[in-house]
Amino acid sequence: MGYQSDRRSRRKRRAFGAMAGAVLLMALLPGTASGQEPAPDPRIGLGSGWLDAQSASSGLELLAHRDKPAGFVNPADPGDFGFAGSDLAFGGNHAYMGNFNGFNIYDISQPTNPTLVTSVVCPGGQGDLSVYGDLLFMSVEESRGRLDCGTNPAVGTRFQGVRVFDISDVTNPVQVAAVQTCRGSHTHSLVTDPDDSANVYVYVSGTAGVRPATTMAGCNNTPASGENPARWRIDVIKVPVAAPEQAAIVSGPRLFANPETGAIDGLQNTPPAPTHPSGSSWSPSPVTDACHDITAYPQLGLAAGACEGNGILIDISDPANPVRIDEVSDPNFAYWHSATLSNDGKKVIFTDEWGGGTGARCRTTDQPQWGANAIFDIVDGKMRFASYYKLPVPQTLQENCVAHNGSLIPVPGRDILAQAWYQGGVSLLDFTDSAHPREIGYFDRGAISPTSIMLGGFWSAYWYNGQVYGSEIARGLDVFGLRPSQHLTEAEIAAAREVHLPEFNAQHQTRISWAPSFAVARARFDQLSRTCTSTISARHNGPLTVSGVTCLTGATVSGPVTVRPGASLLAIDSSISGPVSASNAAAVQLYHSTVRGPVSIIGTMGGAAIVDSEIHGPVSVNGGTGTVEPIIADSTVRGPLACTGNVPAPINLGAANTVHGPAAGQCTGLD
Repeated sequence: MGYQSDRRSRRKRRAFGAMAGAVLLMALLPGTASGQEPAPDPRIGLGSGWLDAQSASSGLELLAHRDKPAGFVNPADPGDFGFAGSDLAFGGNHAYMGNFNGFNIYDISQPTNPTLVTSVVCPGGQGDLSVYGDLLFMSVEESRGRLDCGTNPAVGTRFQGVRVFDISDVTNPVQVAAVQTCRGSHTHSLVTDPDDSANVYVYVSGTAGVRPATTMAGCNNTPASGENPARWRIDVIKVPVAAPEQAAIVSGPRLFANPETGAIDGLQNTPPAPTHPSGSSWSPSPVTDACHDITAYPQLGLAAGACEGNGILIDISDPANPVRIDEVSDPNFAYWHSATLSNDGKKVIFTDEWGGGTGARCRTTDQPQWGANAIFDIVDGKMRFASYYKLPVPQTLQENCVAHNGSLIPVPGRDILAQAWYQGGVSLLDFTDSAHPREIGYFDRGAISPTSIMLGGFWSAYWYNGQVYGSEIARGLDVFGLRPSQHLTEAEIAAAREVHLPEFNAQHQTRISWAPSFAVARARFDQLSRTCTSTISARHNGPLTVSGVTCLTGATVSGPVTVRPGASLLAIDSSISGPVSASNAAAVQLYHSTVRGPVSIIGTMGGAAIVDSEIHGPVSVNGGTGTVEPIIADSTVRGPLACTGNVPAPINLGAANTVHGPAAGQCTGLD
């Protein structure tokens, strides 16, 4: 039975298609006219200032900024380490922002207008946070930390380790547990067990000096050959979700041990050379006796550890007893700092915090492999180096700049990272091709001070439910929106925004999936369009045989179109006077187009789509294979519609078609 689709809905989708088509056309045009010098990067020469620095952006739009609240900043010294803004975590409509002096909770239900809900003064640094349901975990590293969160370090019980807060009432967080560790907690990582929802695990990365046994029994600073040294291990805390007050250390895995000799200091124990490749002293020193950051991906049973002198892969299928499965080192890396796995777990990015986050390491004299990212492919559980990536624009001598924390932006079909670079700003990195990563967007401010380095810049830049949130060490909280560009289309942004998580911790990755939608389908079209080997945007007279990837953009084809095996046809806002036939093609996708003749698509491997189009003749889609459903949606077919043998079966995205004939086989019900 025919169905008259909603005309307003179709007009909206046509407008959306026109916008995305304009961006697509931009991507197909050369960026610089022949003989014309490219414009200088607008990040160069930005004016300095604490709260009034100049800024520059591309592909990112600053939606909101909130200064650090009173009690979490020293106005006389904005870079005061005692009040540095640190990491971010998210739960529901709230952002939790760590600080060396405690943490702040913001209501982000309106991302363009974040509202401070609660400030909790609780000194101890670094104040890194994670959220799990009604529990908030906080890292405490410094000896000034007190068990009761008191502000006078000269009195009270010392505390270094992981605090646990009940945040069921976000206006009144209550500390319900505090687990002491021998080296404090510089950072920590949540690890869940897919087979045990009653407990959550916390991997503690302690990098401070070993505290005296007088403050915690069992702590010692003996060498690796001594009895149970507090170094060369991580601590694993088990937290019963229903009884967090029972949180306790359950193991101390020796992740750096030599499997042949049993030596617990089995990884890099000395720098690879007397000095850094730049000729300067090592800063910090790449000697592995702890992990700085561990990023867990429980659904894959895998974690990646950035462990000072090495990057490691860890089997976490038994969360209480993780086991190292691979390790790498790099003579260019001063300090393996953090890690991010790709959504499919086939790549990992490690960052190098050369200079410890307080030095200028993005100068014109700094090589691109220093203070950068190292990207590895993961093949059969082993890491294979693919490339380096570094912020592609130099920063001034007054800006602490080096690779720091980031997270994936959930654009289907691509690996994109939003990443903080301290005073280098925020960079959007596409590492879909691990051997050729590239920047596709950025936001940057000028230096805090025009005359000297003052600690500041972005500690972290994380995507959460539609926006990028930045924790600015000296300035506060920033909220960014993605803007369409030649590198990222409106549809790709819309598809990313459709992914919503109940909570997010960057060091606890969860598998991202995309429900079928117009945005997701169109995003795939846009991505294929970037691979066009031939583009027709005017009239083509006579038959057209498609090889490679042929793109029709506002084209008119007078004659039949035949798509060869392995080739792709992508048509938008185009008209074809004749039949379209494809056998074993890679892809056939028709958007907002008219075909005056039948359409036959057999055995498509990479996706078939007929969206908001008009076909003057029968349509058959048969034998399609692959991971993407054939899509026939919001279209008019002036003839029968038949589909058989497609795996997965065709869908209409909830937008029925008008079919002037029977709809048969797998396409029954798409009209």
